[in-house]
Amino acid sequence: MKKYSSKRSIQILAHLLQQYGIADVVISPGSRNAPLAIHFSEIDSFNCYSIVDERSAAFVAMGMAKSEKKPTAITCTSGSAVVNYYPAITEAFYQNIPLLVLTADRPTDFVDIFDGQTIRQKDVFHQHSYGDFQLLEDSKENAEDVNFDIIKKAIELCFEKQGPVHINIPLEEPLYELVSELPTFPTVEKTIKHKDYEIPSNLIAEWHTSQRIMLLVGTRDYSPELENQLTQLVKNHSVVVLSEANSNLYHEKFFRHIDRYIFNFTEEDFKTYAPDLLITVGQNVVSKKVKQFLRSARPKQHWHLDEVWQPDTYFSLTEKIEVKPEVFFSKLLKFINLEPRPYFNLWDVLRDKKDAKHQQFLNAVEFSDFYFFNKASQTVPENYNIHFANSSAIRYAQLFDFGKRKIYCNRGTSGIDGSTSTAMGFAIKNVNPTLLITGDLSFFYDINGLWNQYIPPFVRIIIFNNGEGNIFKIIPGPGNANPNTLDEFIATKHRKNAEHLAKHFGFSYIKVEDDLTLDRVMENFFKPDAQPKILEVNTYGKNSADVQKAYFNFMKEN
Repeated sequence: MKKYSSKRSIQILAHLLQQYGIADVVISPGSRNAPLAIHFSEIDSFNCYSIVDERSAAFVAMGMAKSEKKPTAITCTSGSAVVNYYPAITEAFYQNIPLLVLTADRPTDFVDIFDGQTIRQKDVFHQHSYGDFQLLEDSKENAEDVNFDIIKKAIELCFEKQGPVHINIPLEEPLYELVSELPTFPTVEKTIKHKDYEIPSNLIAEWHTSQRIMLLVGTRDYSPELENQLTQLVKNHSVVVLSEANSNLYHEKFFRHIDRYIFNFTEEDFKTYAPDLLITVGQNVVSKKVKQFLRSARPKQHWHLDEVWQPDTYFSLTEKIEVKPEVFFSKLLKFINLEPRPYFNLWDVLRDKKDAKHQQFLNAVEFSDFYFFNKASQTVPENYNIHFANSSAIRYAQLFDFGKRKIYCNRGTSGIDGSTSTAMGFAIKNVNPTLLITGDLSFFYDINGLWNQYIPPFVRIIIFNNGEGNIFKIIPGPGNANPNTLDEFIATKHRKNAEHLAKHFGFSYIKVEDDLTLDRVMENFFKPDAQPKILEVNTYGKNSADVQKAYFNFMKEN
């Protein structure tokens, strides 16, 4: 016999989640949220996942939502458990990933009287959520009607904004009163808003009067419609399209390796290659160099296309176009002439030169992180989704061609804290296999990302372990510190490896320490197995930072 929570607020919540098709619920254990855990787990239409660590759980849910492209619910007990959600909520906020955050709470009268596991939970995520709501306790007057309206509004806001929305749920004791039958609630009339868009005539005029048009595409999911639209724009050399690995665009005329081309631009180059019309699509870009370039270039016109975010990243924003890029370009293409522009050829000559230098360097590169990334770009099967951890991993990825593989990275806040958990959540909900490529610090920081009984056997993790946060040996600045300070407190040197962790969490484990072994192992690493696998590429003492610096120095030469 099924047993449901007797709490009316929880019954209404579950009913409305079902009405809107929200099926995935990530539950972290606790007593105050036990009514939610009991109730959701007894309803067949919910897929419930138990993840103990709330910080990891929220990132796992974020990965699920990114894979499914619809909201995932997360629920935890009261107190400090709630604020452990915060890192993932900030990431979801800036990436526009829909999370419905359901936090159980003590009754409102218990706040600030030193009751156990009680903090100020109301509006706790206010700075990084698209909506903050608090339900009434069941005993309050009109609680059922009020809570129904609140929950409906919160769910629709989560869909509209495609980002985190918080519902705080004060629950009175007893918590474990159960019922065997549920009441009937009314069908919901959905009122999710959809925007209409018509392109203004002044934008058409600006397009036709611009001689140097650049599209810069940042972090975004793959969209065949957008890819086709941008392909139409470049086929006659009408525009320059700059993209990154995590822009998920694939065409030979797109410029996909920005840093390879512009890393040594001078002030004179900024003027030579500057656009007069800049159109930006998507969110955060990895390349600091392109930010420096465009901030210096100051294009006359800058349009940004996004339904939610309109940041003035390049200090030249003139048009905030609050619409999906696919909708905008479908309108634009009806009105514009796609004439060849010499601006494309200027960039194309630069690309040919730099690509040839890149290949020349690869022919002689020694075993290092750089060598590993080149090998990975050649051997990862095409059906894999690749998640890159932050810091060095995603920066290396920009230098290589990963073909048409789908690329993901947490570039909302660009932290290392949930890279593993996000990838595991994505893997749980995706039919294609997932590969996480991560540095050692990112991996060890998020060990609890593997404390997850739902990880499929086709998951693969590659750790390139250089024994430190090698990014701090690459970027300018940290090298000015005393070497002992740099090693201990910034780069954080260590001699840890993942062998025992792999065994503990049920992964098979392989370690390589040279190029010949890596070449041999990589071919078999992706073959089917009963267990997920970890490959640790040990590059201790290989001076990977020096190899990367040598690469850029080589690319400078004529």
